[in-house]
Amino acid sequence: MTQQGHITVLGVFVADTTYRADRSPRMGETILGNSFALGPGGKGSNQSVAIARLGGDVTMLTRLGDDAFADMAEATWRKAGVKSAAVRDASTYTGAAYIFVEEASGDNAIIICPGAASDIAPGDIDANADLIRSSAVFMTQLEQPLPAAKRGLEVAKQAEVQTILNPAPAMALDQDVLKLCDFITPNETEAGELTGIPVSSVDTAKQAAGQLLDHGVGTAIITLGEQGALLVSPEQTIHVPAITAGPVVETTGAGDAFNGGLAVGLSRGLGIEEAVRLGCATAGLSVTRAGAAASMPTAEEVELLLQNSGG
Repeated sequence: MTQQGHITVLGVFVADTTYRADRSPRMGETILGNSFALGPGGKGSNQSVAIARLGGDVTMLTRLGDDAFADMAEATWRKAGVKSAAVRDASTYTGAAYIFVEEASGDNAIIICPGAASDIAPGDIDANADLIRSSAVFMTQLEQPLPAAKRGLEVAKQAEVQTILNPAPAMALDQDVLKLCDFITPNETEAGELTGIPVSSVDTAKQAAGQLLDHGVGTAIITLGEQGALLVSPEQTIHVPAITAGPVVETTGAGDAFNGGLAVGLSRGLGIEEAVRLGCATAGLSVTRAGAAASMPTAEEVELLLQNSGG
């Protein structure tokens, strides 16, 4: 894959503790699980790893504790090729996540404790403003405090850097945040939370996307799982089908894989439909593997899948 402009990702690292079982326990109940794994996670970190494994030039902006999980974060980024702009703070802990995976379907439920990342503030953005301004793409999510995400989007927007907001976890957003988003990438649940429109199909996704554009978003890209993604801008509405690479093992990190692929495509100057296809292919490969960061595919794997799928 060709070289592209720099990407800055503001987000959270958490250590993923993943439990696989036939079903989730009911409140007050203890059940036996099938397996356990400890690994790197957090949406921002996962997206950064996805970008780097696709050949992207990416820097991760976050806060960590000064502990074994922080060491895991730095080692994960070094291995993938992610540059770090992380601040380590010994007064708190590095984030952690509980992930339950339902064995039969691969679906997941997650609880996140961000730890040090809860202290990410607008001052952290201002301290790294030159990094953001020199980027081709700035991407963030909502796992760190909203004021930091908003400030990052402001700095990028003022510098005419392309901005991506992955609005996860879902929360209500004011128009002053939405108008800073060149691209917003909710899944069905998040699109519903943002707009009040239940999203379960391409048609309802079109309604939600239209509302997001009405509130100032440049382009809405709603991910629809096995239905692919819907791209809606003032100029076009395109349904991009999912690109499958094999049986689903685990959906953890699929959205992060999509966003990583999208960011790489935009940073490389691809057209938006082609960038969305790159995101779909990256996600399609990620779900065939267990884990979050560990499931992110290489550039060569994604290129081969796109070639075989006619992309």
